[in-house]
Amino acid sequence: MNDKVTYWIEMSDYDFDTAKAMLETKRYLYVAFMCHQTIEKILKAYWSKVLEEPPLKVHSLSRLAEKSGLDKDMSEEQMDFIDELEPLNIEARYPSYKERLMKSLTPDRCKELIEQTDKLRIWIKSKL
Repeated sequence: MNDKVTYWIEMSDYDFDTAKAMLETKRYLYVAFMCHQTIEKILKAYWSKVLEEPPLKVHSLSRLAEKSGLDKDMSEEQMDFIDELEPLNIEARYPSYKERLMKSLTPDRCKELIEQTDKLRIWIKSKL
């Protein structure tokens, strides 16, 4: 495995551990944000494995999956989860979205996000 792939895997793992820590401390907005970051970085690891060019400097999970070709192997359920995670990066950053998002991020919802993130993260890692 090359250094770039290893770098992105390590960053994804770190972000996943951070998401779990945010759940423990009840910082639900950051659980959602870090789940997005976890998948973004593992997608960039996959990109780095299959493409010569560096990953796009974007936060669009669907775009990363599509441009790397991983979307062709993904199930409808996995693509739906990516669509669900996609706005969490932006909505966590801007005050106009933050309040609405915080209301939807219950402890149970955040646990579910972490479980789904872990499942997708492990599947993508299996492709590396």
